[in-house]
Amino acid sequence: MRTTVVGAGSWGTAFAAVLADAGHEVTMWGRRPEVCTAITKDHANPDYLPGIELAHGIRATDDPQRAIEHAEIVALAVPAQSLRANLAQWVDLIPRQAVVVSLMKGIERGTALRMSEVIVELTGVRLERLAVVSGPTLAGEIAERQPSAAVVASVDADVARLVQGACHTGAFRAYTNVDVVGTELAGAVKNIIALAVGMAVGLGLGDNARASVITRGLAEITRLGAALGADPYTFSGLAGLGDLVATCSSPLSRNRTVGQRMGRGESAASITSGSRQVAEGVTSCASVLELARRAGVEMPIVEQMSLVVAGQQSPAETVQTLLSRSAKPERHGH
Repeated sequence: MRTTVVGAGSWGTAFAAVLADAGHEVTMWGRRPEVCTAITKDHANPDYLPGIELAHGIRATDDPQRAIEHAEIVALAVPAQSLRANLAQWVDLIPRQAVVVSLMKGIERGTALRMSEVIVELTGVRLERLAVVSGPTLAGEIAERQPSAAVVASVDADVARLVQGACHTGAFRAYTNVDVVGTELAGAVKNIIALAVGMAVGLGLGDNARASVITRGLAEITRLGAALGADPYTFSGLAGLGDLVATCSSPLSRNRTVGQRMGRGESAASITSGSRQVAEGVTSCASVLELARRAGVEMPIVEQMSLVVAGQQSPAETVQTLLSRSAKPERHGH
């Protein structure tokens, strides 16, 4: 199949490598010409995946029309908060019959829309032609062809199976799901929980504290998902618990790393301003909290991390606030 990956960051490049390994023709779009040249001529993306050799068949261009025209699958891997601005330029370039795949894990600022909702709103593409790929997808490991698994979610089971087959390789295994809402929510909110876990690490807290944040974070994700009509089973699977554990545990996780630096005293603004790579938990904090408030869902970890990210509260104050909350039974809904 003719496939396009829009976005030449670490995850977009890793997914392009998966598509190439699966035998497809892969064209990438990148914002910076020098990155596109490195991918096409040097078969490498040293800015985002240093030391990884890419398949020689992957081509990259900074011309969106050349990248997208004639594609049968268009995978979008730009930062979540830049999706709307980028799509506004590309909307007329996406072939009518192409399947659009979202690789993004975020909630849009200002609208509190999931990425699939932004895509449908701007492009008019039917939800049945859209799929979401999520799960424990640490880009470096996938690019190294380490065994990995993910979820392909689409409201159309046939589209989910099409994308599943397109990205199936000896090292990358995809499972299908029809719960787009739950898959997207899990992918977006787990980034904020990873910030909190990283912050605990930076503060010098132990494994008990980290495990508690992961577990209570999963409860928050599940509550939000239930309120918005997601399948609760999604949150115990790869898109939920699997992605949460990987992102909260691995030093390869940008969100955990940013959280760790915050725990050591750096501000979120200073950390992100000095990095090309986006920590989606930082940029989605306020929008996830807004979504939760609209749904009438209590999410104390997300609320506290929003204050830290905004510079309105210190990490130590956040821990104290969470610990001083009134005791409740541990059951669904609390």
